[in-house]
Amino acid sequence: MLISNCRIRGREGFYDVEYENGKFTSIESHREERKGGYDAEGNMMMPPFVEPHIHLDCVLTAGIPHYNMSGTLFEGITTWHEYKTTQPLVVSEIKERARTALRLMAEYGVQFVRTHVDVTEVSFQGVQALEELKEEMKGIIEIQTVAFPQNGILSCKGGKELMRRAMDMGVTCVGGIPHYEYTREYGLESIRFIFDLAEQYDACVDVHCDENDDEQSRCLEALAVTALERGWGRRTVAAHTCAMGSYNDAYCSKLFRLLKDSQINFNSCPTESIHLQGRIDSFPKRRGITRIKELTHEGMNVALGQDSIADPWYPIGVGNLLRVLEMGIHVAQMTGYEDLSHCLDLISVNGAKNLCLDQEYGIEVGKDANFILLGGKDDVEVVRFQSPVILSVHNGQTIVEKIPAKVSVKF
Repeated sequence: MLISNCRIRGREGFYDVEYENGKFTSIESHREERKGGYDAEGNMMMPPFVEPHIHLDCVLTAGIPHYNMSGTLFEGITTWHEYKTTQPLVVSEIKERARTALRLMAEYGVQFVRTHVDVTEVSFQGVQALEELKEEMKGIIEIQTVAFPQNGILSCKGGKELMRRAMDMGVTCVGGIPHYEYTREYGLESIRFIFDLAEQYDACVDVHCDENDDEQSRCLEALAVTALERGWGRRTVAAHTCAMGSYNDAYCSKLFRLLKDSQINFNSCPTESIHLQGRIDSFPKRRGITRIKELTHEGMNVALGQDSIADPWYPIGVGNLLRVLEMGIHVAQMTGYEDLSHCLDLISVNGAKNLCLDQEYGIEVGKDANFILLGGKDDVEVVRFQSPVILSVHNGQTIVEKIPAKVSVKF
């Protein structure tokens, strides 16, 4: 298959790109005389978007058994607890909700997804559902699963055994929530257990960390130093780290040295965090977003994710990472031209690093033919106009094709 007359993100000029048997076979400068294939009409090709942090077992449950009326993180957790303990959870129903969310994400250019799944839902219907869906979606959307102890590991009866059970079922990554454990000591012990489990299963680590506005919440430093000691930094993600938005600068300057040395990755969910955090503040009101710009400018890897789609924590959301990106660059004050000129990294390349996809991700001859075609010429234009994904191809197969609307302005 030939995609002709396209821009390739990060390169000058126009290109003709060919792929066959699921692999890129040729990338050459565009020649007008080349005919056939798909005419990109100068639009931009890039590697697909990556959703590094979502909870597919919870999607589309908003309002059941009731809405989160306070809008707080903790009412979201208690509402989800009501849901999972009072509703009959069924594998087929969970899969259908998750599949609906994946269709939405695919429409917006996502081809790689890392989803957390609650392992303190002791029927394990969610784990079974997402593991089955992971296999069913292979070759269309690639899914990684994370064993997520929503109620804590030490603070939940049998929590360690539940985590081991999930890993035995084939879950991809080890998760955690140390700041939500009953005590700091429990939180620190949970971090040690997380890495022990990751070493046992040779798995990546992806931890909900300091998702609060407490300037004294310091689980991140424990996570980072453990990753450093274990040599697990490149395979570790610290998600949310909202408390960093409340840390004083003196502590942060010390912390950043550790974070850089540890080589851990970060994930922020700006639409959800700005909705959930700062709820108990009057004014000045904190916005609960980690230091996206500062981490990025210090050379650390930060990706942005959706987190939720119409669930007890976030009542809206459609899996559109460009909308997440737009929120992120505003709240992080990254609208200077230098930041804007490569802002799509936050929902593509950086997410691929979080998912450890580095070797297989990118538009290069010999790599898997995974790409999207966007209605725009560069990062600034795409984010400014929220450009549609015109074409999405995974392993050489078209999974989404869109005909842009034709608009006629009569003046």
